[in-house]
Amino acid sequence: MDYADLSCRKFVDETFSKAPVPGGGGVASLVGALGAALGGMVCNLTTGKKKYAEYEEDIQRIMKEAETLKASMMDMIDRDAENFLPLSKAYGLPTSTEEEKRYKEETMEAALKVAIQVPVEIVKVSYQAIKLHEELADKGSRLAISDVGCGVLCLKAAMMSGWLNVVINLSSIKDQDFVSQIRDELLPLLSEGQEICDQVYEKVLNVLSK
Repeated sequence: MDYADLSCRKFVDETFSKAPVPGGGGVASLVGALGAALGGMVCNLTTGKKKYAEYEEDIQRIMKEAETLKASMMDMIDRDAENFLPLSKAYGLPTSTEEEKRYKEETMEAALKVAIQVPVEIVKVSYQAIKLHEELADKGSRLAISDVGCGVLCLKAAMMSGWLNVVINLSSIKDQDFVSQIRDELLPLLSEGQEICDQVYEKVLNVLSK
């Protein structure tokens, strides 16, 4: 099933069901795509306006980047589901003998490293999109400033949800060099990303409250 091609209602119903996918990873990807899409909408509402002519070049760049990130997030919905399949099968492997236990352990380790790939990307791509919203908070049309706030909140949710899906897999991976590499790579993005999101939200709130 191509989950990214489902209607909104069908996607929500599939998530509600007992099926393991779409789960947190797929939902995080979709929410991230919506966050990036809101950034694109703000660009479309800003471009060509005389009031924001000084930012036109930046707005065009942000719009192209947002489109790329949105497409990447949408692609991750189905990739996350596909990557989970080997892990779900590995859980059911027999452990009656020492040889079977060893085989299951090796298979699980490999499957966990596959399952973690998309959640890692979700964190990275969400961070990139958050940086775009940081710019839009200053350069986007004031008429769409609330959409910048909504977009950055979606992206914060996507980034943190992606991280939870990273952590649940990391906790079972025995390769500590791999675990350390992932943590070192993502923790700075999470810290900065959350800080930017909170700053953008407060900036948007202040503009709307005036």
